[in-house]
Amino acid sequence: MKKFLITLLIIFSCVNKVNAMEDLAPNSKSAILLEVSTGKVLYEKNSNEKLPPASMTKVMSMLLIMEAIDNNKISYDDEVVISDNASSMGGSQIFLQAGEKYKVKDLLKGIAVASGNDAVVAMAEKIGGSIENFVKMMNDKAKELGLVNTHFDNPHGLDSETHYTTANDMAKMAQELLKHPNILEYTNIYEDYLTKNDGSSIWLVNTNKLVRFYEGVDGLKTGFTESAGYCITTTAKKQDLRLLSVVMNAPTSDLRSKDTVNMLNYGFNTYKLKTLFKSDNSLGEIEIVKGKKEKINVYLKDDVTILNEINAEDIEYKYDININKVNAPINKDSKVGTVRVLDNNNLVLEKDLIVKEDIMKANVIDLFKRVFKLFVSGKTL
Repeated sequence: MKKFLITLLIIFSCVNKVNAMEDLAPNSKSAILLEVSTGKVLYEKNSNEKLPPASMTKVMSMLLIMEAIDNNKISYDDEVVISDNASSMGGSQIFLQAGEKYKVKDLLKGIAVASGNDAVVAMAEKIGGSIENFVKMMNDKAKELGLVNTHFDNPHGLDSETHYTTANDMAKMAQELLKHPNILEYTNIYEDYLTKNDGSSIWLVNTNKLVRFYEGVDGLKTGFTESAGYCITTTAKKQDLRLLSVVMNAPTSDLRSKDTVNMLNYGFNTYKLKTLFKSDNSLGEIEIVKGKKEKINVYLKDDVTILNEINAEDIEYKYDININKVNAPINKDSKVGTVRVLDNNNLVLEKDLIVKEDIMKANVIDLFKRVFKLFVSGKTL
């Protein structure tokens, strides 16, 4: 194993939490604010209290849809036949009729923009084969993400006694959804039209008004039922800083938005993001034992970023880089080591080092040529 330290002075500071006495979401029962790339929680209020999420449930449904698309199980242009069950859904809907056919991308728009319960049920049946199986997939995904305070009974969010989550869990779901950035092409739409099978059009208006009225907001999902109150999961980006907030159980939609704006303003006015290393910059070479190539560049799997307050003291970070011995064959994106960012020997974060190409194992001829080359150069017997 190869190990070395790099010391670098970064001109910005450590993060301090918002004053615990300051309530950024006074109108909401539960709330949380975090920075997406680091996952750093900037503010929270009763964030682990189990509450009904209403249509914020569709964050998990959209996550499963995006995973199915990105894993090539379905495509945006696949057609979905609307079932009797889907067309009969109550609550928010886009008035789909049984027997009609719509493309996945149209139904996804109906979910993301207009919160169509009929559209999400149609997609749940498409992906899961049945609502029951899709709900099982939702709960399995929740377990996979470590969401211990979440349980789903349906894909749409209509009230049910054992259908609940927390602001904290909701934020983790949303973080996972944002790993599929194409979803923002839908959640960022403020208004659009859906062409029905008979040629008529349905006007879709985003239930998240902040998409239009707050600079940088490009998602994610609102929710409302009598039991849940007014809820919203919101993400916004300004320059390179992306924030994510969750508000649960506000008394009105306006107060839901007000609490969200309070949190976003606090985040953007208080914090900045510094990229220490970019994932597209090589951190050096490592030797490949018995590989077709003898050396290969290593890269970070993700950017190394640090979140700090805008106005604060300078801080010195050290980087502890550990690179493993690598034997061929090795696949693209395989982990070969780690980078640990340290502040006074305290671990701030850790990121994986990977290779960005496949390396096949050398054959006998390759090894013979390598030895012969060394022999000719006088570096071996």
